[in-house]
Amino acid sequence: MSEKEKMLASEFYLASDPELVNARLTAKDLYNQFNLTKASELEERKAIIKSLFGRVGEDFHVEPTFKCDYGFNIFVGENFYANFDCVFLDVCKIIIGNNCLIAPGVHIYTATHPLDRAQRVAMLESGKPVTIGDDCWIGGGAIINPGVTLGNNVVVASGSVVTKSFGDNVLIGGNPARVIKELVGPEGLEPPTN
Repeated sequence: MSEKEKMLASEFYLASDPELVNARLTAKDLYNQFNLTKASELEERKAIIKSLFGRVGEDFHVEPTFKCDYGFNIFVGENFYANFDCVFLDVCKIIIGNNCLIAPGVHIYTATHPLDRAQRVAMLESGKPVTIGDDCWIGGGAIINPGVTLGNNVVVASGSVVTKSFGDNVLIGGNPARVIKELVGPEGLEPPTN
């Protein structure tokens, strides 16, 4: 297997592999170009994101600054919005569903390092994919860690550190994040009490 194939399979790989280095440089060139666009250059911004991401829906908006490792492992659905200063470390797939809102300063990490000292010294890395369902809102400054899956209609409170997966219809928050409240009803709102 190539180092890229190992990376995508969540196995240990060497990030110093020339193919991966070149892919990261290509992504940096694209996101740096994106980050330097003017607010009035919306179509240029969209074209850059389309060439950087693995997939985008028809209706999406990403604010600068944005940074990622490769870009080609980022897949977003319809009605996607990412606010200022987001970082997506996409050594494995980051899949985000439809109607998702990403607040400023959100970090999504698929990249990880071994706990074993000898493997770290050998510069081995690995990754675990992140999946976010439909109709989710990730609050400002939240961190989503490798291997996390969030169901549909999940709200992540600002500043949360999400270290494990959660199912549908929950508000989560804290460090580490835990369920704060169940969200019910067709729009995730509690039914009237009267």
